[in-house]
Amino acid sequence: MQTRHPFSAADYHIRWSTLTPDCVEADIDHALESAETRLAEIRNLDDAELSYEKTFGALEVATEDLDRAWGRLNHLDSVCNHEDQRVALNAVLPRVTAFYSAIPLDDVIWSKLKAFSESAAASALDATHTRFIEETCASFIQSGADLPADQKSQVADVQARLSEITQKFSENVLDSTNAWELIIDNEARLAGLPDSAKNAAQADAVAKGHEGSWRFTLQYPSMGPVMQHADDDALRKEVWEATCTIGRDGEFDNTDIIWEILQLRQKKAELLGYNDFADLTLERRMAGNGATAVQFTDDLHDRIEGRFQDEITQLEAWKAARAGTAPGPMQPWEISYWAENRRKAEYDFDEEELRPYFPLTSVMEGMFGIVSRLYNIRIEEKLTTDQGGDIETWHPECRFYDLFDNASDELLGSFYADWHPRESKRGGAWMNSFETGLPALDGVDGSEREPHLGLMVGNMTKPIGDQVALMDHREVETIFHEFGHLLHHLLGDVSIKSLSGTNVAWDFVELPSQIMENYCWDRESLDLFARHHETGEPIPEDLYQKMVAARNYRSASAYMAQLANGKLDLDLHMKLADYQGRDLDEVDREILADYKTPMATASPTIARRFSHLFSSPTGYAVGYYSYKWAEVLDADAFTRFQNEGILNPETGKSFRECILSKGNSASAEELYRNFMGRDPDQTALLERAGLA
Repeated sequence: MQTRHPFSAADYHIRWSTLTPDCVEADIDHALESAETRLAEIRNLDDAELSYEKTFGALEVATEDLDRAWGRLNHLDSVCNHEDQRVALNAVLPRVTAFYSAIPLDDVIWSKLKAFSESAAASALDATHTRFIEETCASFIQSGADLPADQKSQVADVQARLSEITQKFSENVLDSTNAWELIIDNEARLAGLPDSAKNAAQADAVAKGHEGSWRFTLQYPSMGPVMQHADDDALRKEVWEATCTIGRDGEFDNTDIIWEILQLRQKKAELLGYNDFADLTLERRMAGNGATAVQFTDDLHDRIEGRFQDEITQLEAWKAARAGTAPGPMQPWEISYWAENRRKAEYDFDEEELRPYFPLTSVMEGMFGIVSRLYNIRIEEKLTTDQGGDIETWHPECRFYDLFDNASDELLGSFYADWHPRESKRGGAWMNSFETGLPALDGVDGSEREPHLGLMVGNMTKPIGDQVALMDHREVETIFHEFGHLLHHLLGDVSIKSLSGTNVAWDFVELPSQIMENYCWDRESLDLFARHHETGEPIPEDLYQKMVAARNYRSASAYMAQLANGKLDLDLHMKLADYQGRDLDEVDREILADYKTPMATASPTIARRFSHLFSSPTGYAVGYYSYKWAEVLDADAFTRFQNEGILNPETGKSFRECILSKGNSASAEELYRNFMGRDPDQTALLERAGLA
């Protein structure tokens, strides 16, 4: 039987087959009406009947149906994008944006919340409920609750336009990525490419009707190996030039969109009384303001700049000696190729040698085994309808898992995993949630835990024919990274959903994910999952030693590339008046003059395809620095695991109790100190990277 409103249906096992474009408008409108009815109940409260349950508690659940429907629709837009669905989403986008934006700008709702927050009853609540009240009030104020009516209206208009135009940015990136393909008929042009990349390109060509050819796209598992391994300089140049068209050419040009997004964000910040979007956005994060984020970025830059310049000079000299040319700036399509060749020569290490030891199924099983030992949990796969089971998914490649607590045997949560690229899926990798659960209520008979429901998605190497998908090491790190985010969600044990899981300060949210990446390097943990897909043998010791020795090869360049993204992000948002109206590529070169490798041919800015910054009203905007910020936390926190045993259940128990389970029920600084007994130290990060 068809659910009347499938997008907002409270089915834990989502019936994806019912989430069709023709249901979108009716479902979203129904969810909007439901949320409006619940908000009206708060507005109609008499001051004498104000209570936590009727104010903050009621606000917490008021938009549940809308959150569920909107979340599912946006998820499908990310993994199964098609025209009918896109039209349906854009039709309801203005209504949904206007509704969410209006909540903190509603004078009556705000008056009820503020009155209760100042009452004696509020001061008597426990720490978690007090934290929720403080966070909610701060969010309302930061969204414009205390502004005069005319400025509230302007904030709402800005937010509506941001939602519309950032959606367009995202669509342009996806469409321009899919607009390009390269069909190669001459196998000689593929010299240097690993067999895994050639076989994947051949299978892709066959699937598209190009028998006897090889097909390449701008999805990273396809184009990445070309840039790193192909001996044909002209081929690498052709692929590089194609990447430069993403978000840049013709109808998909994001240039004007970027400037408008930046101007809208600046206007919003000024309306709310802030100097810029960075100060507005970072006020409630660990950094506190834009200046601190800039200082953090500049400090790391200065610490590694000397090593960075040395790496540039060394690679230019190495290439010149082998090509018989004078040392000097290289072409942008040469860097990855010559860097990889030098690594092979100097470390006798080829990353492709590791690929047979990373079959996706073994990586997943081993990863599950590691976290089961650390956190006293177990993970069980459930069969999907495509496997003959009962669980529906959005695509046949998607898998579904349950996660249980071993001590209580409770189902803590479930999750989907969808790992391979397709044209309807946006690039990159991410984790998200569909449902945030709750622990059983203390002292309430019959109260049961509500489990969480999440997902992790990526664009990893596809299986070829009957062979299992074989990952490269960076893809393995990405899987572990996203699963770290997912654990943060699934192990949340907070009595208020809005404070649970990954709902933490943005520059703290990467700590659980980056902690997990460490397990992709240690011999003890690698032996639990890095097994040859044919023989079952672990990585040979000599190959492992080469892998570790090469770990910090060009580490300063890798660090500088990430710092450059953060610097571009912060400067565009904090110095907009200096840059607007100018050529975007010229601005990029000016901002990153000390952060980029000099090139013989200037590269266009990454900004036009920088979805982290521009594909949602906020997202990672003015927050890209947080990857490095959290890496400081992760490297420092992992020293405790190293000292006590990286698979030590007692250390894992502490990390689960102090970090993973706590969400935002206390400040990030307090949670970190609870685990480490002190504030974080940058030393461990620089030592790990060989840059101390």
